[in-house]
Amino acid sequence: MALARLDLDFVARRRASPWVGRVLLAVAATICADMALQYHDLSQMLADGRANLARSGRPAKAVSAEEVAAARETVQRLSQPWTRLFTAIESAASDKVALTAIEPDPRTGTVKITGDSKDYLAALTYVLNLSRADGLGSVQLVRHEQRRDSVGFTVSATWGARS
Repeated sequence: MALARLDLDFVARRRASPWVGRVLLAVAATICADMALQYHDLSQMLADGRANLARSGRPAKAVSAEEVAAARETVQRLSQPWTRLFTAIESAASDKVALTAIEPDPRTGTVKITGDSKDYLAALTYVLNLSRADGLGSVQLVRHEQRRDSVGFTVSATWGARS
């Protein structure tokens, strides 16, 4: 006698509702229709903008050599490593030194730093700290002036791509 095959299914399968698929299809169709309308509206706006531009017929303004030179200088100034310069100056800071001016020259790659210190030793220490700072090179004390209760000084250094 042959035994009949017995199939046991221990996982009960729930039958999906037929309306879920239809709702998802309707939502997807609505989204696609909305995207198509937006694409059409944007295409029409672009075509209108191009037509307006072509209708205006204004020729491009001629640019003078001075304007080109000014634009190049501005780009050059913006492309300098300003963060390195200010980080180097801040790393040499001292409570005995007060800076009065920082005059960078991006064309030559130099910076002139003017300040006041309590005494000559504080000024020399500041110059030494600047010479050790990353981002500055060829640090030199250019001028110093003994005053009644302070010392005024000027330091010159290279920075940027040259340092």
